[in-house]
Amino acid sequence: MNAWQPGRANRGQRRGNRVRAVQRMRLLALTTLVATYLLIVLGSTVRVTGSGMGCKGWPLCSGSIGPIDQFHPLMEQSHRYLVTIVTVLVVGLAILASRTGAQARLVRGPALAGVGVVAVQVALGAVTVVTNNAPVTVALHLAVGLLFLGVVTVTAVASFADPERSLPVLRGTSRLAWAAVVGLFLVLVSGSLVVDGGAEAACPSWPVCLGSRAAGGLVNLQLTHRSVVLVGGALVAFYLLDVRRGSPSRSPRRRLAMAGLGALALQVGVGAVDALLRAPEALADLHLAVAAALWATVVATVAIRDREPSMSRRGRRGLRPLSRREPSAARRPVVTSSATRIPPAGRSIATWRSFHGGRPMHRHAETEAHVSPASP
Repeated sequence: MNAWQPGRANRGQRRGNRVRAVQRMRLLALTTLVATYLLIVLGSTVRVTGSGMGCKGWPLCSGSIGPIDQFHPLMEQSHRYLVTIVTVLVVGLAILASRTGAQARLVRGPALAGVGVVAVQVALGAVTVVTNNAPVTVALHLAVGLLFLGVVTVTAVASFADPERSLPVLRGTSRLAWAAVVGLFLVLVSGSLVVDGGAEAACPSWPVCLGSRAAGGLVNLQLTHRSVVLVGGALVAFYLLDVRRGSPSRSPRRRLAMAGLGALALQVGVGAVDALLRAPEALADLHLAVAAALWATVVATVAIRDREPSMSRRGRRGLRPLSRREPSAARRPVVTSSATRIPPAGRSIATWRSFHGGRPMHRHAETEAHVSPASP
């Protein structure tokens, strides 16, 4: 026994190292997700407060790290610092996932995709500054940012998933789920176009646009956004309700669906108040913050999978446990013969032949039976 103790100790140490590596990967994935969400919110604050051109140059602010004594340069440069932190986190997560082993099989793909998306996002940020915050580049910058938030969300979900199984977002996702994701993405992009085009206060009424004195183009942009919200919000609501009905109680997927429904209701309410109050800065920033939270929640709901077996209490009540005297189907002997039912004579002949060395009782007795236990 003493000779086996070093081997057991080494196996236990390797198992402990793998567990700690997975824990570090999960912590880093969650940290990256939170930092990315804060980056989206801070980017919204920069846009709403008009601080997008607080720094004329890139990547430094007018050739220096500061100045920090002015509001707009401080907001813009703080956003860039947070971009740097998120980039380091994403790259570190990809490196850690590549070194963790088989336990990170599902994390490597989304983590590497996150590195590519954040590189594109940084390049778009530079283009946005060079083009003096053109509406198209700003909307594209936000769209890629939301895509990056979705990739990071999938990475965080994958870090907690069973590596032996595949993610639903890669295989087995329903059409309703994809429709909800695409619809919500279009809602967020159309909202960005409304803000960047200056149409956030074009319609002082809600849900229809009555008594507006704004230009026709701004009103049409606002109405287009509200139409997209109607269709996309309905798709998201139908999908989350379907997940709520089909998932077991107390499952993470059901809880995410409930949180998504709450975020959707809050988002509609904030949007209505924002339109009626002519889009103040605080409400406009809150509007996008709730939208980003809703986006991450819906993506996580699509990416997560319920643990198996998932059986409700009502289904478990219908199952009756087998008694000791009642053998299960796997333990019952399987009788194979040329006929469907073996007559008693056939059984007696088979028993007589096995007892007397295989000699038949009669010349024309050809009925045989072979009894073999089924493999469990």
